Amino acid sequence: MQSLDPTDAYNGLNGSSLSYFNFFTQGDKGNGRASERGCTDCSPPEYVLPGCKDRPLTPLQPIRDDWKPLQCLRVLTMSSWNPPPGNRKMHGDLMYLNVLTMEDKELNITSSTRGFYINQSTAFNFNPKPAVPRSLCHSLVELLSQVSPAFRKNYSMLQKKRVQQHPYERIATSFQLFTWTAPQGDHILDGVRAEETHTSRMGQDEHTAGQSRDWNEELQGSRELPKDSLQERLHRDRSIFKTNSDFACAATRGAVAVVDGNVVPLNPGEAPHLQMFIWNNIFFSLGFDVSEHYSPLGGNAAAHSAAICDLRGVQAYASVDIKGLHTLGTAVIDYRGIRVIAQTIVPGLLEKNQEQSVVYGSNDYGETVYTHPRFLELLNKTCQPLKIQRHQVLDHNNSPVDLCSGIETKGILGNDGRPYILDLLRTTPPDLNMQISVTKEVEEEVPKVCQQFGYPRRSGHRLASLRPELIDAFIQHRYELYVSMVSKGLRELERCPDGQQMAADSAEKSEDENTGLREKKSVIMEACKAVGSVTDSCFDIRFNPDVCSPGISCSHTNTQSQ
Repeated sequence: MQSLDPTDAYNGLNGSSLSYFNFFTQGDKGNGRASERGCTDCSPPEYVLPGCKDRPLTPLQPIRDDWKPLQCLRVLTMSSWNPPPGNRKMHGDLMYLNVLTMEDKELNITSSTRGFYINQSTAFNFNPKPAVPRSLCHSLVELLSQVSPAFRKNYSMLQKKRVQQHPYERIATSFQLFTWTAPQGDHILDGVRAEETHTSRMGQDEHTAGQSRDWNEELQGSRELPKDSLQERLHRDRSIFKTNSDFACAATRGAVAVVDGNVVPLNPGEAPHLQMFIWNNIFFSLGFDVSEHYSPLGGNAAAHSAAICDLRGVQAYASVDIKGLHTLGTAVIDYRGIRVIAQTIVPGLLEKNQEQSVVYGSNDYGETVYTHPRFLELLNKTCQPLKIQRHQVLDHNNSPVDLCSGIETKGILGNDGRPYILDLLRTTPPDLNMQISVTKEVEEEVPKVCQQFGYPRRSGHRLASLRPELIDAFIQHRYELYVSMVSKGLRELERCPDGQQMAADSAEKSEDENTGLREKKSVIMEACKAVGSVTDSCFDIRFNPDVCSPGISCSHTNTQSQ
C-alpha cells in the first residue's frame, strides 16, 4: 500500500533507493514533451551552496509531489485466531486477516480455498460463519473494494501512479544505499511492517531455495570465465557483478543477525567482541584486536581501520585481474556502532590451523616469514600495475626472504588447488605523516594558523596509508619531470660542438658512436636517479609497503623488479 512512499528508501529496506528521474525530467519519458516546457533547471538550491548564511531546516533531497502518502487501509494484519483449527482446515480455511478500513470499519476476513469472505468473528469470539450479506471474492482487492469506497478510489489511483513510474524507479538496486540526510516524517501504523520485523528469515536464501550457496566457488568461478572475446568479457563481468551483489546483500543480512545476537558463535566461551561466526557459508568477525595483533599499531583503533584497508586491497588486486591469483569475497558492514567483516571461506581452511596453512607472508608480524615460488610468480605480475617494490625482509633468524607484497599479506593454497591471498591491508604504502609521534619539536614546526585548528592531530593508529589516487598523481608528476629532464639533456648534447662533430664522424669512427650512446644513457640514468626510479635504464617508480613498519627489518640488498 506504500509502494510510492520513500520511507523504505530512507530506511534502506527491500532494495529501495531514492530516485529523482521524474523530478529532473518532469514526468517526460522520451515523448518530446520536455522541449515544449523548456529546459529543466538542475542547479542546486542556494541553501546548500557555500556562503549561504540563512540555511532553512529543509531536507537536502528534492521533494516530489507524488511522494505524498496515498493510504488505502489503516490496518492490515494477521488475526490472532491463526492458525485455523483442524476442523476449519478440513473446511478449507487457510488463514484469517484483520482489516481496519479508512472508514474505521473493522473486518475479520477468512482466506480459504474457495476465496475471501468476511466472517462473524470478533476480537474475543471466534465465529467462522460468513457475515450477512454474503460476499465471496476470488481476490482480497476485490473484496475490499466492495466494502470500502475509500480503498476502491485510492487503490486505483495508486495503481495508476505506479504504472506511470519509470522502470528504473521500480527495480530494486543491487547495492542497497543508505542516506543519513533522511527528513523527519510521520511514523504511520503498519501491521505488515511490524510482522516482517519480527519474522525470522535466518538460513533462508531468496536465490537458491532449500540450500546454501557456495559463495567462494561462485566468485572464483565467475573470475575464471574466459575473456578472450567481447561477448565473453561481457558475460564474465555480468556474472561477477551479479555474484558480488548477491554476496553483499547476504553479508549485510548476516552482519545484522550477528550483531543482534541471532547467530550462534563458533567460540561461545570467548568475550563477545572476540567471537567469530559462520552463517550462510560466510565467515564473520568483528573489528576488534582479537589476539593483540595490532597492539604495536594502535590496538582496537588499528583493527577497526584494518578492515577498510583490507577491503581496498581486495579491490586493488581485483582490478589488476591476474589470471590464477584469487582473493576472497569481502564486505565490511557497520551496524549499531560495530564493524563486521564478512568473508568467503577458503576451502579447507577451517579443517586445519591457519598458521599451518600460510605458505607465503607472515602470520605473526615478522617473527616467521614464508615465501613460495608460485605466489612470487603471481604477485610479481602485480608489482608493476600496483607500484609495489619487490623487496626482502629478515625473519627471526636474520635470513632474507623475498616478498612481492606487504608482509601482512598471507598466501594460502586451498583444497581446491587455487592460490588465495588475504589480509591485504598493506597494499598501498603507509602515510609517514601519521607514523611519527607528536612532540614539542613537531608542534613548533606547524604554523600558528594550523595550530589554532588543533593541528598537528595525533592519529589513533599507525595504519594510515596513501590513497591510490595520490600515488597515481605523484607518479604522473614524476614522469613529467623525467621526460623534461631527458629532453633537456638530449637537446644539450645536440647543441654541443663535440656532439656535432661526433655525429658527423660517426660513420668513420665507431668509438665515437659508442661515446654518444653512453652519453645518452648517462642522461637517462641521471634523470632516473633524480625522480627516484628503481632502475637506471627507464622510468619505473615503486613503493615498499613495509617501510617504517614496527618490528619489520628490510634487507639492504633489495631485489628490484625489472
